[in-house]
Amino acid sequence: MSAASIRPAALVGVAFCVVMMAVALALEHIAGLAPCPLCIFQRVAVIAAGLVLAVAAMHNPRGRIGKSVYGALGVIAVGVGAFIAGRHVWLQSLPADQVPSCGPGLDYMMDILPMQEVVAMVLTGSGECAEIDFMLLGLSLPAWTLVGFLILAIAPLRILWVAIKR
Repeated sequence: MSAASIRPAALVGVAFCVVMMAVALALEHIAGLAPCPLCIFQRVAVIAAGLVLAVAAMHNPRGRIGKSVYGALGVIAVGVGAFIAGRHVWLQSLPADQVPSCGPGLDYMMDILPMQEVVAMVLTGSGECAEIDFMLLGLSLPAWTLVGFLILAIAPLRILWVAIKR
């Protein structure tokens, strides 16, 4: 049985999460693009994946179970982010007459509603999430974020591969 290290894959994943967050923050603070609630949830997923991968890199478990746990948690975090980004892309592809109306801001919802209702309302989407403020090479920011999550998935999948291979 091999005691292959998961540290390299985890560190590459952490670096990619840092790049994703740096781009998001630069677009917000330098380009002036305010994030909608779905964008904020995507950021949370990037941060969650980054934290899982950072802990995996620090711990660098030798056993199959530890590697599998970190790989699975990483895949879950990335999968949730990809789901949210995919939902965002879907909302942006709706015809104008099918776009949900704009709802209250995320801060307001967090103040007055339980977390599960906030999540449900955000995932339902609102008009502000359907707006396309920026395109690069024909793709909107949520589409690029979805691409980022698909690339990021390589790190936890690599960790799982190391856990199951002999």
